[in-house]
Order: sequence, then C-alpha cells, then structure tokens
Amino acid sequence: MNTSAPPPLLRVTGLHKRFGQDEVLKGIDLDVQPGERIAILGASGSGKSTLLRCLNFMELPSAGRVELDGEAIGKERPGRSGEVVYSEAELTQVRQRVGMVFQQFNLFPHMTALANVMEGLRTVKRMDRVDAERRAREQLKRVGLADKADNYPARLSGGQKQRVAIARALAMEPELLLFDEPTSALDPELVGEVLVVIRALAQEGRTMLLVTHEVGFAYHFADRILFIADGVIHEQGTPDEVLKHPRQARTQAFLASHNEFTF
Repeated sequence: MNTSAPPPLLRVTGLHKRFGQDEVLKGIDLDVQPGERIAILGASGSGKSTLLRCLNFMELPSAGRVELDGEAIGKERPGRSGEVVYSEAELTQVRQRVGMVFQQFNLFPHMTALANVMEGLRTVKRMDRVDAERRAREQLKRVGLADKADNYPARLSGGQKQRVAIARALAMEPELLLFDEPTSALDPELVGEVLVVIRALAQEGRTMLLVTHEVGFAYHFADRILFIADGVIHEQGTPDEVLKHPRQARTQAFLASHNEFTF
C-alpha cells in the first residue's frame, strides 16, 4: 500500500533574489499543498511582495528553484552549477497556471471591465471572441460585477476595480492564485467587498497565497501563516500558533504594532 503524500503543488527551495547589492530574499524554502491557503505577513520591505513576484516569474530568482506540480521551472545552465535559465515560452505557461492579483489593480484604462477580463483569454489562450466573452461575463458575475461589464475603470470604485482584477485572474483558470496586498490601495469602506470575494474563493478549495496587512482576515482565511522578516521565513504555523501564541520576538513585536485586529 502506497502511503506517500502527493507532491506539493508548489515547492520553493533556497530562493534568493537580489537587486544589485541588495539581497531581498535570503533563502526561502516553502511547500504549498493543493487547496492550501497561506497568508504572508511581515513589515514593509521584508520581501513579501518580491516572493510572490518570483513565484509567477515577474521577477526572476537570483538563486534557488521553483517547482510546479513536481516539475522544475527553468533549466540549469550547462557547466554553471546553480545558474538557471528560463525560456519566455515556459514562463508564459507558468503565468497562466499561477494567477496574480496586484495591489494597484493594473487594469487597462482604455478597455471596459469586460475587455480587461477577456484580454488574456484572447491574447494568451487564443480563445475565440465568443468563448472569451462568455467566460469573462461568467467571472464578472462571480465577483458581483455583471452589471459593470461595459464600464471603463475610471467609472469604477477601487473595490470594483480590484474585483475586475480578480475576475481577470480567475478567467485564466489558474491552479494557484497569488494576492499581493489586494486591499491596501482601497479606502477602508471598500476593503470588505474584496475580502468577501477572496473568502468565497477560499471556500471553493482554491490554492491561494495572500500577502496582507489585514491580520484579522488572515486569521480566518488561512490554514497557515508565514511571518517574513529580513528576507527569510522567520516563523510559520497555524493561525493560532503564529497570531495568538507567537514564539519569536520579531513576530511578537509586529503583532503588537497591529493590535487593532480581533479574532
């Protein structure tokens, strides 16, 4: 009887990222299981957003490996141990499988909400217009914006823009969804509408990584909390372990400065 665990959906080994002389990630090891929801906390500049950008290769790692479904991404350069090269075709495939929702929405201002959601389906997946529009309308309905399909971003609130961005990511049918502080650019009264959508996705069993400052939401959203400091995972565990009973002084100090949350 084979009792071995299934491979993680995502495996990160020894991930480093440097920008010039500045080493932002200093050796991240992380396994993400299918259906797992992970919230990533940490002070500004700790490396949280850089980690997400390396996971869908908007930034190329300086060292280390990323595996998706057991397959390593990139190939080691012959004769250059540890140096990995990536083909653009491979990265295009990865970005379809690893969806990303950004802090600043990144919508095309000259396109309607519907056209923004359709864009990747048409240009990357090469879907015909009828099928792309049908899927795009389904995803706008899913985030509560069926009636805003013909609106341009300038006519949408910040919360509506972020929900369009979530619909755009969902339309590509990713295996893994990354959220980079999806509510931090929103007015406080608009945060809730986005968190409701994210919670609904979590209840569907999606695999999700969420960088957030919403500590209370992280407690209810996540199976696992990562606290990142100085480019490494400083502490991790269940929400109760990390947020109610943190072991590390850095984690304790961070939570003390975010004491407005309730569980």
